Order: sequence, then structure tokens, then C-alpha cells
Amino acid sequence: MANPQAIVDKLKMSDKIDPAVKFYTIKKSKNFVGNAFYYFVLLSLAFIFLYPLLYMVSKSLMQTWDVADATVRWIPHELNFHNYRVAFTEMKYWQGFSNSMIISFGSALLQIVSCSMIGYGFARYRFPLYGVWFVLLIFTFLVPPQTIVVPLYMFFSDLGWINTHLPFIVPAAFGHGLQGALFILIFIQFYRRMPAVLEEAARIDGAGAFRTYWQIMFPLGRPAMITVFLFSVVWHWNDNFQPSLYLRLPPFYNLAQRMNGFYGKATMTAEQMSSSVSSGAIGMAPTVLNQMMAGVVLSVIPILILYLFVQRYFVESVERAGIAGE
Repeated sequence: MANPQAIVDKLKMSDKIDPAVKFYTIKKSKNFVGNAFYYFVLLSLAFIFLYPLLYMVSKSLMQTWDVADATVRWIPHELNFHNYRVAFTEMKYWQGFSNSMIISFGSALLQIVSCSMIGYGFARYRFPLYGVWFVLLIFTFLVPPQTIVVPLYMFFSDLGWINTHLPFIVPAAFGHGLQGALFILIFIQFYRRMPAVLEEAARIDGAGAFRTYWQIMFPLGRPAMITVFLFSVVWHWNDNFQPSLYLRLPPFYNLAQRMNGFYGKATMTAEQMSSSVSSGAIGMAPTVLNQMMAGVVLSVIPILILYLFVQRYFVESVERAGIAGE
């Protein structure tokens, strides 16, 4: 049985504890719980995004029998890099890579310049029929591109642009192209937050509207440029809908189209192999999933490398895009 006097002494000692020590202890425990919760959420999100990539890499390094074996989940019995050689050869990787680079990076750079200029005009000036033009901009953002593919195809066909990169490059130079309206809205939001004193100082020094934009406001728009550049490159790189319309000959195919062709050819090969397997070995039916996953990994590697180089600038651009204007 506990001594009552001892309990009273403990209570008196707890009352003598420094309040600052109590506050520090409570605050530290709360920070630990909060940090543990944040790390749990971040690790969960990281797993969601990394799982498909780890799955692709794991399957791409497996032998055919490892893919068909239900007991093999992540680690194959033997690493097989032959899948990458097959995918690299069948996809004609370097030809598709060069086409994807021209379409993606060429369109992205042109959209940075054109969408930035248009966004600056909407953000800082009020010109005749401003509301009408802004409604048309929103309208182009809301209308699905699939609804206008027929007139676009006929227009580009009349110009002789089919099987060229011009249907991607020329619209991007005029602020259109893939998701061009969204990029204009990003620049509008960014330039609206810029301090007006910058333009006032430029006008006092005798700079006109275009010179003010090109020499002062455009260089300050780097945070929005990086965001638009990354989005444009990734969306053009992964797009298969528009290239399938305008690029009809294999020498002009990008990596997304070549991946589709490789997938179809590999599927036919798997069906032919499966037809030769006896009914008693259905559980070990041949598959080419490993080769297809190798092709997917080869397709996404350039984007991963790009992100590794620019991710620091991208995070900074997101932070700096919140600058408040006057």
C-alpha cells in the first residue's frame, strides 16, 4: 500500500518544476507527434508514386519464366538485361528520341515566349474587347481538343504539314498548342502579382511597353517559365493522340507512338507463343511483359533525368510564384 505522505511529497515536487521546462517538454512531445504524422503522410505518398516505377524496373529485369511464375514478386532469380536490348532495337530508340526531343523541347521553348507575352498583356493592360478576348481564352481552355481534330487535320493537310513537326511547333509559337491556354493563365496569375513600380520606373526611364516586358518583366518570370517548361515537355513527351493524327510515317514517330507499336508487336508475339504451349502448361504461358516494361522504362528515363536536373529550380519557382504585388 502506497504511503500517503510520499504521494503528497511528489505532488509538492511537481509543483516546484519550472514552468518553462514543462512548456518545453509539452512542445517537444507535440512536435514529435506532428513530425511523425507528416513523415507518415509523405512516405505514403512516396510509395504511391514510386510503386509503378519500381514495378516497371522489376519486371523489365525478369526472365520470361519469372514473369509467369506467381511466386516471383519483385526480385527475379536472374537479372535479364536482354529485354532492354530488344526494346531498344525494336523501338528504333534514337530515331524516336530525336523526334520526341524536337516536338517536346521545341514546343515548350516557344510556348514559354508566346504564352508569357500573351499572359503579360492580359495581366497588365486593358485593351479594347478585353472581356471578349479573355472569354475566348477560357473557352479554348475548356473545349476538349478531340472536338476539333477533324477541322485541324484538314487545315494542316491543306498546308502540307502532315508527317512534319510543324503542327506542333507553329501553334506553340502563337501561344496555342497542347495546353497553351493553361500556360497563358499561369503567366497571367504570375504577372498580376508583380509590383507595379517596376513598370513605372521603366516608363520614367523612357522604355516602351514591349521593352519593359522583354528587358524587365520577362526575366523576372523565371519561376512561371520553369513551371510551364516542365509541364509542356512532359505533356508533349507523353502525348500520343495528336502525334498519331499528324505523324503517319514511321520515320516521324515519337517514343510514345513507337511504344504503342512495340506493345502491339509484342502482344502478337505472346499470342503466337501461347498457341504453341500445351494445355497442361497453361500456368507457365509465355509472356513478353518484361520486354514491354523495358520499353516503358526507356521511354520515361529522359523525363526522369530532366526532373533530376531542374527539380531544385522547380521547387524554388513554386515558392517564388507567391510573391505579392502592389
